[in-house]
Amino acid sequence: MATACAAVDDVTAWSILAFVVAIARATSVGSAVVNVGLVLVFVGLMLFVLKPNLPRLLGHSALEQSQPSKIMLAGVVGIVLISAWTTELIGIHALFGAFLAGVVMPAESGFRDKLVVRVENLSSVLLLPVFFAFTGLRTQINLLGDARDWFICIVIIAVATLGKLGGSALAARLTAMDWRGSLQLGALMNTRGLMELIALNIGYDMGILSQRIFTMLVIMALVTTVMTGPLVTLFGKARQVSRVVNERRRNGDHAQPA
Repeated sequence: MATACAAVDDVTAWSILAFVVAIARATSVGSAVVNVGLVLVFVGLMLFVLKPNLPRLLGHSALEQSQPSKIMLAGVVGIVLISAWTTELIGIHALFGAFLAGVVMPAESGFRDKLVVRVENLSSVLLLPVFFAFTGLRTQINLLGDARDWFICIVIIAVATLGKLGGSALAARLTAMDWRGSLQLGALMNTRGLMELIALNIGYDMGILSQRIFTMLVIMALVTTVMTGPLVTLFGKARQVSRVVNERRRNGDHAQPA
């Protein structure tokens, strides 16, 4: 459930981010409407034109191979780059185009899984650490020089945790989950990972975020990510204790009439 919720959360975040960037880069209301319209057209073309026809364009026999060939990988990378370049021309970030290119990749014959295996090694070993190092170089903790700045940072962490952990837990509770299970789900949803750092870097590049606010938000992302494991363990232990107590109560109730 946490994985499904996180997937929906990321897709929603990507969509919102695309519209925010399109509006932020616009110079007037008219150009903002044009940018949003172009975004909708591009998304429609990718999802309803390219995606159904992509298996035929790549070749069904090539998709059924045990491993993607070099020509296939080159074609996939070409689609990613063209999609990223198109969204950059439209006025939204190139990352959104790359994301959409991943969405439209065919799932036929497990092609997506095979593609992930070939791409993951390079991205996780080389590109992902470079991205985190790049974000770390931008984070200037020495800008938080007084108690007021750290107080603001703590408030940001508290509001972020209340919004995502509390909101997710409340939504789970409304769907008839028990409170401890709801809190566990909220703790898993509270972690701020790659998506949040991407959004922060885009906001910083566009001048929406100052370097000090950027640093505070990066600290928030790190703190909420680190607290996930301990919170899940804590709520899990509380859930086990509650289950044992309830079982003992039921056994006591059954044994009392005898």
